[in-house]
Amino acid sequence: MSQKLENLLNLALETPEETRRLTDSLNVGFDAGNKSWELIVKYNGTLDRLKAFGILTEPLIAGYAILTVPENQVEAIAGLPEIEYVEKPKRYYYNEESSLRDELRTCVEPDIGASSCILPVTLREPGLSGKGVLIAVLDSGIDYSRQDFRNPDGTTRILCLWDQTLQPSSPASEDTPFSNIPAAFHDALLRRPPEGFLLGVEFNSSQINTALSQSSPIVSLSLVPSIDASGHGTAVAGIAASGATGVAPESSLLIVKLGLPDEDGFPSTTEIMRGVTYAVRKALEFNMPLVINLSFGNSYGAHNGSSLLERFLDNASEIGRTTICVGSGNEGNSSGHAQGNVIQNPVTELTVANYERSLSIQLWKHYADVYRISLRSPGGITRKLPDTLSPEKYTLRMEDTEILIYLGEPTPYSVDQEIYFELFPVSGPYINSGIWQIIIEPIKTVAGEYHFYLPVSAARSIGTGFSNPTPDITLTIPSTAARVITVGAYDSSYDSYADFSGRGYANAGRAIGILNAGLTKPDLVAPGVNVLAPDLYGGYLPVTGTSFAAPIVSGCAALMMEWGIVNSNDPFLYGEKVKAYLRGGARPIRGENIYPNNRAGFGALCLRDSLPL
Repeated sequence: MSQKLENLLNLALETPEETRRLTDSLNVGFDAGNKSWELIVKYNGTLDRLKAFGILTEPLIAGYAILTVPENQVEAIAGLPEIEYVEKPKRYYYNEESSLRDELRTCVEPDIGASSCILPVTLREPGLSGKGVLIAVLDSGIDYSRQDFRNPDGTTRILCLWDQTLQPSSPASEDTPFSNIPAAFHDALLRRPPEGFLLGVEFNSSQINTALSQSSPIVSLSLVPSIDASGHGTAVAGIAASGATGVAPESSLLIVKLGLPDEDGFPSTTEIMRGVTYAVRKALEFNMPLVINLSFGNSYGAHNGSSLLERFLDNASEIGRTTICVGSGNEGNSSGHAQGNVIQNPVTELTVANYERSLSIQLWKHYADVYRISLRSPGGITRKLPDTLSPEKYTLRMEDTEILIYLGEPTPYSVDQEIYFELFPVSGPYINSGIWQIIIEPIKTVAGEYHFYLPVSAARSIGTGFSNPTPDITLTIPSTAARVITVGAYDSSYDSYADFSGRGYANAGRAIGILNAGLTKPDLVAPGVNVLAPDLYGGYLPVTGTSFAAPIVSGCAALMMEWGIVNSNDPFLYGEKVKAYLRGGARPIRGENIYPNNRAGFGALCLRDSLPL
């Protein structure tokens, strides 16, 4: 095993491919056809030597890159001095609550312009509209044909659209499906990735306008064949910037339809990092202030800002005039986190529902604490592991479930130790359901604290969760990055915290894993229950989740940056300064008496009081 490789990648490389395929996470990033891994690296100097070895390299920003490496060369490449650290991609999930919540509600979110104090800013003279600011939405795509995303003359407000799921092609090829398109449209059909990238197709505003000018929707789609199959991205973009109902109705848009790495249809770390790099570069090219909206997350990691994606976002926020807004996730009430102290709570119970195909469990602890861990299966079988200080892989068979266990080490970016469990079936399609127990016996106790995490609720069966869960520190990653604006959700119908919204920490209240002393997450909350958003059918529907609270704040950030940068009132109003002003203007909500706190941060979004007018 290599200390330059993260724990999960070390485990994946030590696990046969046929076993990895049975798990939800270990095979993410692996191309079975080419027997190669797509990897994220932090590096120094140049990557020229890797190109000489035939390694596919995609430099990003701030010393990060994506490499495509044959599996048998991963450790050798990691050993090169210019490579500092390597991680495998993780799958990310949209922060959207189940539609069942909406079906049970009878009222739609009150006007977010009123509840978030936006109207006093946009209706005054001269009002703010986001004009001159670029909002980048990295998501599932967009319905670019909607009037919501057009200027009054019908032209698009989308400056660029990068669809990572499309294959580059040329209309000159005989096998192109568009050979029947008139020659006048051939220039519009040239399909290439953005400069500096190797996948997908980029469309500029001229190509989109050509598509919009066609009388036939079929021809339009032939010219710009990018669709939003789920509607999630269209809703997010509409809340932030719809000309009809959006917060910043005259902002320019940059759309990245994130790649779909597998049949589950969710993006991974590499697609996100490419999208952020693209957005930052385009903003510099257009010389525009930039707001990036990220409405997705996962639960894998120490939740302390130490992963390469979190560190990457912190670096990206310092390039140009950039503000990044991220939803805090919907894991607050999902029973996916449990914490305790080994002296007071030595046993953690986990309920595994029927029909669970695989399940991963993370245990994060102080490296200085030494534990001996035992597992007890639903049928009463108990197995013990060695002391936790020895980095090693173990395999256990308990009933009809096999368990891969990896005892990790601290990394150059984190003092915590991870112990990772991956459960998958031995015979039949499912792991054993019922009550599993994890028993921790302290050998040497310094702090004694531990944290367990399951995959996000969208990645596990209903009913699978900890029997005694802890709703605190349930922010999804990457909302845990220090320099992003982390947005939780509240229900403005009742002016109260939304129980699904991911919780964090206030004033470094967590004993382990805090990146900066005094760090508070979330930074604030915004309406996130039954928010009206554009749908895929030309109308508007209520949507729920921190996915939809984040773009409200993204739109408000665009209005603030218009006032400050575009209108020359404050040329430095971006990044952490936007965060500070939003925190300063946040208002109390019902049931929260102390601020900042780990549920609502500094309070509810109030744009009027956040601008220093």
